[in-house]
Amino acid sequence: MYIPRAVDRLIKRAVEGKGVVLVTGARQVGKSTSLENVLPGRRYVTLDDPFLEDQANADSRTFMELNPPPVTIDEVQRAPVLFRYIKQACDRRRGEKGLYCLSGSQPFHLMKGVSESLAGRVRILEMSGLSLREINGDGCSEHFLPTEEFIVGRARSEKGNLPIWDVIHRGSYPELQEPGTIWNEYYADYVKTYLERDVRALAAVQDLGAFRQFMVAAASRTAQVLNYSNIADEIGKDVGTVKKWISILEASGIVYLLQPYASSELKRAIKAPKLHFRDSGLVSYLTRWLTSEQLSCGAMSGPVFESFVVSEILKSYSNEGLDYRDFVSYYRGRDKRKVRRDGEVVLEEGEIDLIIEENGVLYPIEVKKSSVPRASDTDCFQSLDAVTGRKRGCGAIICNCAAPTRLRENLMAVPVGCI
Repeated sequence: MYIPRAVDRLIKRAVEGKGVVLVTGARQVGKSTSLENVLPGRRYVTLDDPFLEDQANADSRTFMELNPPPVTIDEVQRAPVLFRYIKQACDRRRGEKGLYCLSGSQPFHLMKGVSESLAGRVRILEMSGLSLREINGDGCSEHFLPTEEFIVGRARSEKGNLPIWDVIHRGSYPELQEPGTIWNEYYADYVKTYLERDVRALAAVQDLGAFRQFMVAAASRTAQVLNYSNIADEIGKDVGTVKKWISILEASGIVYLLQPYASSELKRAIKAPKLHFRDSGLVSYLTRWLTSEQLSCGAMSGPVFESFVVSEILKSYSNEGLDYRDFVSYYRGRDKRKVRRDGEVVLEEGEIDLIIEENGVLYPIEVKKSSVPRASDTDCFQSLDAVTGRKRGCGAIICNCAAPTRLRENLMAVPVGCI
């Protein structure tokens, strides 16, 4: 059964307004299925077919003549030479809409030559895995913002009843929602296909076994500040190789590098990005947490929960047609502060897991898997008061609490289902 996607309405609107529509996203998130469902009856070709890929690269003019618009071309990043011919076709048929619908397993800003060829002619949409809203049949299309008005409204309309750790462990790929799909077999095939197709297409990686080992090392560091040297030491590779391989994971939609908040007033802030895997099921598979019960109680539960929450918030932006890179960041200071953990006082760096900046307001967010959040976990939010020209808005602790709760003035505890 087709699960309606938030991006469907964006595709329909884009086809009516642009000559070219490009849907990007990781392998198997549902790009082709969505395009076929939203735009039935169009010619469809996929460059995942080796014959068509060779033809598109070796004889692009003939390929274009054999596949005239309106046409959908899947995995278009495999033949970047086509963008020049698509530009020429759009110029000849100026004013016509919906000529070409393209999909690709690389983000638009990382596709070489696309921006130059199709600037002003293309509408770019990003498709992620299924969001929690889509899984639960929740039609909310607004991006997440931790204001009391938004959170209370979401609490009234939220109708999810699936155990959250089952959702986190299962993952967000559409095929996994089918009852007959065997979880570990699906991810084994996914990783194998990803290594053999996407990794080799993006870079000349000869040792796929070493790259698989690297993926496991990276997955064990989800929700951590990215330390290339640390990963390099673990897998026995140089830092340059690790940086290159991280860029492959980013380019193919497997990870997101959350950038630090940039402000001259926060002089002690760490400058490195934070690594987040975009699919919680893939992290669970790579780090060998084989059931949702084991994951929820295991050592990776906190980081996986945080990456899940961050990914859901990013989806809420892209599903509204917004570029989340313009809105989100994180903060970690180098100075230590005393905090009490499990009855002991320890030194800890101040950190804000996510900062959403909108209309000159900074909304700080802490992510905790606990069902009983503490206001003291957000003491670091005050660091944002030093930023001139920006106001600190309502903060939130996103957690497993049962209902939204005001913890103090300007601070809410937010159930994960209300994202």
